[in-house]
Amino acid sequence: MASRRLGAIALMAGFVSFAAAAAAQDFELVETPSVTQVPVAQIKPRSIVFADKPADDLLDPAVGFMSYEVWAKARPVQAEFLGLYPGYTEPNLDIIVDGQRRRYREKLHIYVAEARFVISRPPGSLKLAALATLPFAERLDPAIKHQLAKADDPARPKTASVVHNLQHPQRKWCEGREVVVCLRSAYKLEGRLPVGIALANKLREGSRRISDTLEFDSELTVLSADEVTSLGLAKLTALDTPPVGALEQSIFYINQVMQFGKLLAIFQAHPSDPGKTVVSVFTALAIESNVLGKQKQFANVPVMRNLVPAQVLLGRSSFNSGKSLSAGLPVYARNQIRAIAGILEAGGQAAGKPTPTVR
Repeated sequence: MASRRLGAIALMAGFVSFAAAAAAQDFELVETPSVTQVPVAQIKPRSIVFADKPADDLLDPAVGFMSYEVWAKARPVQAEFLGLYPGYTEPNLDIIVDGQRRRYREKLHIYVAEARFVISRPPGSLKLAALATLPFAERLDPAIKHQLAKADDPARPKTASVVHNLQHPQRKWCEGREVVVCLRSAYKLEGRLPVGIALANKLREGSRRISDTLEFDSELTVLSADEVTSLGLAKLTALDTPPVGALEQSIFYINQVMQFGKLLAIFQAHPSDPGKTVVSVFTALAIESNVLGKQKQFANVPVMRNLVPAQVLLGRSSFNSGKSLSAGLPVYARNQIRAIAGILEAGGQAAGKPTPTVR
């Protein structure tokens, strides 16, 4: 029955695929230091204000990302709502050194993108529940392949970090909500990256092998207007208008490179036009600091200098390519937000041809 419903959603969405593509193509990204500081009245139609470049004093100069600790102190409201769950902290892990169990903290760095745009649809016309679906997830980035998670899926490795990420203080993942879909996803790196990874594995014989495929487990859910209010999400948007609801995707398992991810799109009434809705989108990806720390290891090998992890993740490597994660986190985030804007402007339908993307 569930598969039939998803099929029907995809079929209906196909009728508006060309409209969605046109809407996304028309959306212009306008870079700004802070999205929440831009008055809604200044956001032009089919325009997305976008920010993902922190002040230089917040960046770790060695890798080009904020450390999780610096982010949490400098931007506590973001940390409160964009962490994997309320009260999330960097994991404490146990390791064995010389036969002795020792505890250490898994340090993280963070990439955060924020965006805001206005769609020409009144709040009452939005069907947010249709966004927490497999077709919607497929529409955001066709390069990432999803399937609905099932109870009999093979269990993920019970590593300390995975256990830590599942310790939500209020409820179990993918349970206890009216609108929720659980996804198991995979993304095979594109372009020259698989070749570079194969070479890196040869040079690192005896070390843990790097996979050319990223695997994710995530939960996609919709928050009601009352939940948006009770959680205080207006503190994150800095917009004091009635909430419509929110879409939240939490990635709690990633097989390598990253520890967790969070996408939060918050819908609010337009402050002066009842026929429009303001959408604020936030994306946070927590990167394992020890991955970024391999910079010297790669930089000291001439053929591998362009495969330095930090540079690849920032999209500054000759190995970067494509339009998805292989292009680097900044390009990936921009394309994802453009796709969301195009889908919503076209009526919230979720399937059809991919929307045009930035490079």
